[in-house]
Amino acid sequence: MKKVKWTGIIFFVVLLMGCSSENENASRDVLVIYSPHTLEFIDPIISEFENETNITVEIITGGTGELLDRIENEMKDPLGDVLWGGSLSTLESKKTLFDKYIAEANEVSIYKNKDGYITRFTLVPSVIMVNDQLIGDIKIEGYEDLLNEQLKGRIAFADPMKSSSSYEQLINQLWDFRVDSMEDGWGYVEKLLVNMDGILLDSSKDVYNGVVSGEFFVGLTFEDAAAKFVRNGAPVSIVYPKEGTIIRPDGVSVIKGTKHKEYAQQFIEFVTSYETQVFIVNELNGRSIRNDVEPVSGLQSLATIYTVEDDQQWSSDNKVVILDRFTSLFKELYEK
Repeated sequence: MKKVKWTGIIFFVVLLMGCSSENENASRDVLVIYSPHTLEFIDPIISEFENETNITVEIITGGTGELLDRIENEMKDPLGDVLWGGSLSTLESKKTLFDKYIAEANEVSIYKNKDGYITRFTLVPSVIMVNDQLIGDIKIEGYEDLLNEQLKGRIAFADPMKSSSSYEQLINQLWDFRVDSMEDGWGYVEKLLVNMDGILLDSSKDVYNGVVSGEFFVGLTFEDAAAKFVRNGAPVSIVYPKEGTIIRPDGVSVIKGTKHKEYAQQFIEFVTSYETQVFIVNELNGRSIRNDVEPVSGLQSLATIYTVEDDQQWSSDNKVVILDRFTSLFKELYEK
């Protein structure tokens, strides 16, 4: 497996320099997968897929927003075959970038792929990750507790323009604090931004790595990333916001115009298969999308987590407006 990492300015520079070599790859039997997942999550799954199918895989990682921009820029001549990862509400707003495909696992999926564009892959609750060695006697039970002045400048949160997990956190906050209208939710978001003290990270990995390293006391992230560190013995814990947790699936999709559609479909069948989903639960701390896979051990039961539901169509349709408002609010506070 060939792995390539794309970040920030380097992403665009290397994109321009590497087009000829990637076009060469596209003409060979190489499945090119774009993914925001961590390499620790990616590597064992891809290794088994390559062993079972004899299909060579090239992985290109980056933030979900960054990868979607790349797919859109490449629409006339796609260089990628699969987008693997990204929250449902983020992918829904860009589903015209994908070809329709219904996987066999859709029959046993907790969340169905009804229109064909996005196969549901795993369940991804939004959580608060806490560094237990640093938090001291500061109570962290939910979002409201993040407004404690003792946490000023010690809250890890990635730019939701770049990170789908952060966008899900933003949606979660808006709905948790909505009373009469979304303005109530935005009131909370502004207070949180004030307590973040101008710090907005570039990617999801910066959030959980920052909490583990002790740079931040708490971080807003996705469950499986935090669970990995808990299982490995890091001094961190997972908090499900007492105001309510939105549990949404992430997705995997065939990129429209792919030169390797059959391989792409094989990959989707593989990652949603019973065997792979069991592996994801037992070894990678994920929550299966399948209703025939036993729940993950060591994590709080879904039945005991207080959950809330947003209007998914509203969250998808208004994504641009929501992100623009978040960015404007951040600039008003810190770029005067």
